[in-house]
Amino acid sequence: MTQTTLLQYEAPWPVHALDWCKSTAPGHQSRPRSAFRLGIASFTEDYRNRIAIVGLQDERVLVEDDYTDYPDFVTLVEANHGYPATNLQWQPASASGFPWTGKAPAAELLATTGDALRVWEYFGDAPPASSAYVGRQPTGGGHRLTLKTALSGQSKVQSQSTGPPLTSFSWNEKAPSLVVTSSIDTTCTVWNIDTSTAITQLIAHDREVYDVAWLPGSTDIFVSVGADGSLRAFDLRSLEHSTILYETPAPKSGPPAAASASSRLPTSPLLRIAFNPADSNYMSTFHMDGQDVQILDMRSPGQPVIELRGHRAQVNAMGWSTTDRPTLATAGDDCQVLLWDLATYTQTATSPRTANSRLNSPRPDVKKRVVSDPIMAYSASSEVTNLAWSPQIPGMTMNTGHSTAPGEWLAIASGKSIKALKV
Repeated sequence: MTQTTLLQYEAPWPVHALDWCKSTAPGHQSRPRSAFRLGIASFTEDYRNRIAIVGLQDERVLVEDDYTDYPDFVTLVEANHGYPATNLQWQPASASGFPWTGKAPAAELLATTGDALRVWEYFGDAPPASSAYVGRQPTGGGHRLTLKTALSGQSKVQSQSTGPPLTSFSWNEKAPSLVVTSSIDTTCTVWNIDTSTAITQLIAHDREVYDVAWLPGSTDIFVSVGADGSLRAFDLRSLEHSTILYETPAPKSGPPAAASASSRLPTSPLLRIAFNPADSNYMSTFHMDGQDVQILDMRSPGQPVIELRGHRAQVNAMGWSTTDRPTLATAGDDCQVLLWDLATYTQTATSPRTANSRLNSPRPDVKKRVVSDPIMAYSASSEVTNLAWSPQIPGMTMNTGHSTAPGEWLAIASGKSIKALKV
């Protein structure tokens, strides 16, 4: 008997946003199947987009290779979304213990961004009484996905919202009622999704903001990237200024005379930002149309400490594993998913932060390391548009006597296909 290392799902539409659930379903800790649930969203250029939750058809697909007569994942529930979701996330693991207002204990929350920030309530596997019917699809069941709130601009919206499109959001681990969104209107907005109110809205960049992320462990500091090519840090306790951690170098082309103070050369937009959860000094970003990924150290802002060079076409997505070992996955238009082990580089890249050093103290001793040897490469059948890590999933023993090893999975989206790879 071999353990499965690849799970597959074919969606009825091209998949863009994708996230792996952060915890098992309430009341299902003993049923490990609920650790294998994905939230996915379609990308079609109309107002008929969908979001869906998919889960394992049967736990035996994890151990039995001959379970090929039906798909590994099935759709558990889906809902209309209108415009495409630019980002979709399950609630952080900490959310299950949070004293939410008016939320049923059995419900889990998901959030999406598009023309608004939407918070969804999901009721999972209440086993239906009539589940003994042979061949019955599990889509009926007790699965419900309902819209809880829609937030746009700086307020709650009742009808079809018309706010400027939101590009992304970040859900706070420590205080799961806090969500920060980024918008093409140059702003970031911090929301309390429990009370459906905007805590603050600030002009974050000179142009569109493309992504935003809370500093792990903090309820005050977040960073953002955007079309102006800068990576900036904000602190809710002192919003009168922000810290520019990195600006993309100006293109080298053109005569030197063009670079006068009045006409600043255009810089390459930064598309995504992600913190290493094991060591939040480090974060990764990449440029629009760029093939390399930059790793930055908050203690030495200004230039990358590591640059990852392995893709042969533009990078589309990246994500850090949740284990203690700093592992980054990247994916791109070259149909490649690359896994980078950065433990040896991040430990030697900088000396420890001293207690009295400022966030923006210069560290001239840091030299950029170029890394071009990933520890794993996976080739997909077409361009890989997104990826999502699972949390560490414990080993499980099934009623058939089979058992699985603990570990992490990496879900990748490629066209209509989703593949989950055991790492």
